[in-house]
Amino acid sequence: MGNLSPTFYQNKANLLQLLKDKSYKTGSFQLSSGKNSSHYLNCKPVSLNGYGLKLISELFLELINSESKAVAGLTLGADPLVSGVIVLAANRGLVLDGLIIRKEIKNYGTKSGLEGPNLEKNTVVTVLEDVITTARSSLKAVNKLRENDYIVKEVISIVDREEGGEDNLKNNKINLKSLFNIRDFID
Repeated sequence: MGNLSPTFYQNKANLLQLLKDKSYKTGSFQLSSGKNSSHYLNCKPVSLNGYGLKLISELFLELINSESKAVAGLTLGADPLVSGVIVLAANRGLVLDGLIIRKEIKNYGTKSGLEGPNLEKNTVVTVLEDVITTARSSLKAVNKLRENDYIVKEVISIVDREEGGEDNLKNNKINLKSLFNIRDFID
């Protein structure tokens, strides 16, 4: 984690093509932020494909700050991302745990909003995201992690739509690292 491998840029180019083929659409769409857009990205057809998840996981793993001892994300979009990165890390002999953040706390059992191993207080956790628009879902994840005494310094996303998300994260002392921005998809 840290120095980019010689294959990073080839993997990134392969992922971009896969996203263009399977995830990017033009038309008229309402986004989860409520905004309307002529560009839509649904990364799940790629993140739920073995080859696509392998590329995403390899790229994300290289971008994760070496201080991070865990990755986390808001269910559903981050579920494959978290799983892919922690499996790849384990295959490389790296210790990296995963946490999944529920959108709503379950009202039974432990009533937990977080699923995964119990980590020590002040563990540094990186949030993973598929698409950043306003960063509302990322900030929900960050806030839940901070409520549980974890330290969050960065969010890593596949795509930044460049619609205020990076600034919203900066205002919360979070660094955004994105593999792509929306301009990468517009020909």
